[in-house]
Amino acid sequence: MKSGEGLQIRNVSVRDMRWPTSLGGHGSDAMHTDPDYSCAYVVIYTMNGLEGHGLTFTLGRGTEIVVQAVHTLSQIVVGQDAADIFNNFGSFWRKLTSETQLRWIGPEKGVMHLATAALVNALWDLWARVQHKPLWKLIVDMEPEQLVKCIDFRYITDVITPEEAVKILKERQPNREKMEREALTRGYPAYTTQVGWLGYSNETVTQLCHKYLSEGFTAFKVKVGQDLEDDKRRCKLVRQIIGDDKILMVDANQNWDVKEAIAWMKELAPFKPLWIEEPTSPDDVLGHLAISKALAPLGISVATGEMCCNRVLFKQFLQSGAMQYCQIDSARIGGVNEILSVYLMAYKLGVKVCPHAGGVGLCEMVQHLQMFDYICLSQSSEGRWIEYVDQQHEQFANPVHVRNSHYMPPKAPGYSTELRREAAEGYEWPVGSEWQKLFASGKFVDPRSLPTLPTHKH
Repeated sequence: MKSGEGLQIRNVSVRDMRWPTSLGGHGSDAMHTDPDYSCAYVVIYTMNGLEGHGLTFTLGRGTEIVVQAVHTLSQIVVGQDAADIFNNFGSFWRKLTSETQLRWIGPEKGVMHLATAALVNALWDLWARVQHKPLWKLIVDMEPEQLVKCIDFRYITDVITPEEAVKILKERQPNREKMEREALTRGYPAYTTQVGWLGYSNETVTQLCHKYLSEGFTAFKVKVGQDLEDDKRRCKLVRQIIGDDKILMVDANQNWDVKEAIAWMKELAPFKPLWIEEPTSPDDVLGHLAISKALAPLGISVATGEMCCNRVLFKQFLQSGAMQYCQIDSARIGGVNEILSVYLMAYKLGVKVCPHAGGVGLCEMVQHLQMFDYICLSQSSEGRWIEYVDQQHEQFANPVHVRNSHYMPPKAPGYSTELRREAAEGYEWPVGSEWQKLFASGKFVDPRSLPTLPTHKH
């Protein structure tokens, strides 16, 4: 791309977007009992009028902190020519994540990395719009050298080098057109978590199981981890409805110690779960390895990664055998660039990637990433799925399209991250029109009505 063609970034806006999902128990699990699905929503504006939309997912309280971090990081972005960024994206990504003072409050993790993801995702959305392609197609059409240049390989060259990555991508090129045709025709298989939220009643679980069975779903996930007897009851209920020929996964959302996870899963083994997801702390590589070894004889695998903070931690999980299913999250680590490095490591080390997608905009984004993996790397969907949660898709200008339990590749240019204007105006916290109604009804408290802490005068 040529610089000087109107792609200079003149402004970056960021908004605190929240939806009241806690009212229905949507998204509830053992650790996060009352989530309000939210995001820090970024729009990048260029001189020629093109925009890039990006977001990072949150659960309500604290989104304002991510928003402030985006404001701080945006100073590195405003004034740049986007064409220059795209021509050397790996170097720019390192510049963004290695700012000499901001790095101290990461580095490459936590709030700063969530903010990085929102900005980086908006840049990729802009790039795809400039090229008039959906993001998956933009990446698929890249020459291996160009794609690899987008990745910062610092800290992971002991597992994969840029040269190895180029070689792998070139080796997979002959089948690329065939895989793309198959993706466009059949789509990519999904599993549903919508049946399994911890706050749902028996009636709701039953009704949703039948609904998703009728839509062709063959894989279902249930939240577990608070009460063993209740977990047994709920797993039994779902297993009885879906039958023994369907796939059941369970997810503890980091609620257990290592020994507790092993003991608990031995009790749930009769329900034949394919995997236990996030059984313990998301940072505990050796703990996950111990759980993996203990549960392997029972035919239960370990899946994790949605809270994995960066490519370095993924490297350790993948190298050690601590995860059998790698779950990238489109907003947890530093956006598309860093996620591409995880896909390459997972491919080299023979670990299947099954993206996490429970949250605002996550389904919209990860479908693009998994299409890339299907077409350019793994070239298989056997034993792989994208998570599907039927939440808040109507908020987006280009929502996901799931047909017969398969994600169909997006066709609109961009990363599918643009919110509809009505959604942005209705659910911006705390000023949106929908929040005003909820404050008036007494269902939520307007934070502006709360007393503020006194400031000390010096």
